[in-house]
Amino acid sequence: MLTFNLKFFIFALVLFVVEVLIALFVTDSIIRPYGGDYLVVIWLYCVIRTFLKAPPVAIAIGILVFSFCLEVLQYHNLVDRLGLSNSKIAKTVIGYGFDWWDLVAYTLGIATVLLVEKFYSESGESASSV
Repeated sequence: MLTFNLKFFIFALVLFVVEVLIALFVTDSIIRPYGGDYLVVIWLYCVIRTFLKAPPVAIAIGILVFSFCLEVLQYHNLVDRLGLSNSKIAKTVIGYGFDWWDLVAYTLGIATVLLVEKFYSESGESASSV
């Protein structure tokens, strides 16, 4: 069901700003590659929850499958195959190079989302009413 959830929209905006700041200013070997991947699935979840009222587990699994598929496409050098090897934006958005640890980061991000949703559902609230 289509909807608009202001709180998830605000979460998504904040996470987007954090992701952009990481992409522009962080050059380490932990936060940039893995923290960004951890946060991006949470950001995607918030974006989808902004506009779609659906079971949290279904959305979370969909995002995890999408993320894993994108990582497999990175394994097959999607950016190069699309002729975008010289595009820093394409390499940042699509990703460049397969890494098993990215799959772990995606999984941990989705696990975090599901734990937060579970916490709020058990407390009688939903995460959207936070």
